[in-house]
Amino acid sequence: MTTLLIIGGLICLLIGLLGTVYPAIPGLGLMFAGSWLLAYAGDYQIIGTGTLIALAIFAVVGTAMDYVAGMLGAKFSGASKQAVWGALIGGIVGAFFSIPGLLLGPLIGAAIGEWWVRRDLLKAGKVGLSTFIGFILGVVAKVGCALAIVMTLAVMGIVSLF
Repeated sequence: MTTLLIIGGLICLLIGLLGTVYPAIPGLGLMFAGSWLLAYAGDYQIIGTGTLIALAIFAVVGTAMDYVAGMLGAKFSGASKQAVWGALIGGIVGAFFSIPGLLLGPLIGAAIGEWWVRRDLLKAGKVGLSTFIGFILGVVAKVGCALAIVMTLAVMGIVSLF
């Protein structure tokens, strides 16, 4: 049973790492679930409650930053509500078109939303670019939190050997 829990935990961690880049997969949530399975497999001796709380905080903060950063990028440029909705819809639709769709979906959606309201191509381009930069910063924050989870688990595993 312990072996299955460890394998399940490692699979969750690997799929979660993939999910930090691909938004259709709840990456940090899966990584926390994998961490919890690893902790449970070791009877919370190696990975304790305090560590799990820290990992949960990493997962929540990273997930929140992923969503908030794109909106802050749009708001920073003075985007309208329609541009923010366009970025959200563009991100969802873009998820079905692999990496280019993931990168360009929010940018195009925000630009279309802003153009729809103001009919100003320069302003729409500025809003789209700001949304894109916010999206990239959100992904960087999410990847940073994912690496913090992996490094915490690695350190806990190495320390337990001594």
